[in-house]
Amino acid sequence: MPHPRLDAIAISSTNVDRSIAFYAALGFDFEGEGAVRMDGHVEPVRRAGEPRLMIDGADLMERLTGEAPRGPNHSVFAMLCDSPAEVDRYTALLVEAGGTVVTAPWDAFWGQRYATVADPDGYRVDLFAPL
Repeated sequence: MPHPRLDAIAISSTNVDRSIAFYAALGFDFEGEGAVRMDGHVEPVRRAGEPRLMIDGADLMERLTGEAPRGPNHSVFAMLCDSPAEVDRYTALLVEAGGTVVTAPWDAFWGQRYATVADPDGYRVDLFAPL
């Protein structure tokens, strides 16, 4: 029997333009062919083999669900970087784009360079690469 598959990851944002700048720093393309921009909703170009990233304005989500969205207190994205140096580089880029370091880059005991950065609305992004 077929089973459902992960198609999209959705977050909400109190300032969609600010969120676009943050996720663009990770390499998401919000301008290319296939990017979606509607009132209160954006999606970058979908990369081959990856789920869609959907960013919805907090006002839209409150209208749809009847309650104000709340950012999580745990990681919702885990981004594999090409090298340990890339973990450090992307951490710095995300801070410049409005993010906040939750866990500074470090060489984790499980064999990865690892960091966590919160986006402007509190959604956390893990950055990691094998050591």
